Amino acid sequence: MEIKEVTQRTEIIEPLLEVWQKSVRSTHHFLSEEEIVTISQYVPSAFENVPHFIVSYEEQKPVAFMGIDGERIEMLFIDPICQGRGIGKKLIQIAIQDYGANEVCVNEQNPQAKGFL
Repeated sequence: MEIKEVTQRTEIIEPLLEVWQKSVRSTHHFLSEEEIVTISQYVPSAFENVPHFIVSYEEQKPVAFMGIDGERIEMLFIDPICQGRGIGKKLIQIAIQDYGANEVCVNEQNPQAKGFL
């Protein structure tokens, strides 16, 4: 596993969007498929606009990512096949240690995210 901050995000938007969609479909059961499709149109802009964007790679393929703005983790998504393997914990540790994060933006309707924290 390799974890690094990515500044040039344009070239990996598609695989990141795929990770986002898989993660949302496995954890955000309160969203309809139509809502996921609608929201996915705005996700690439969120990728581009968050000040710090950290990506976890396995075999040079993105499997998880986190966005940090100031002291807050704004997004954290993990491919479902990689969930439960400590990637989220490692990303959180990096956010705290390297970026001074002390807040997390979590959808209150996502029990897995609330339980993770």
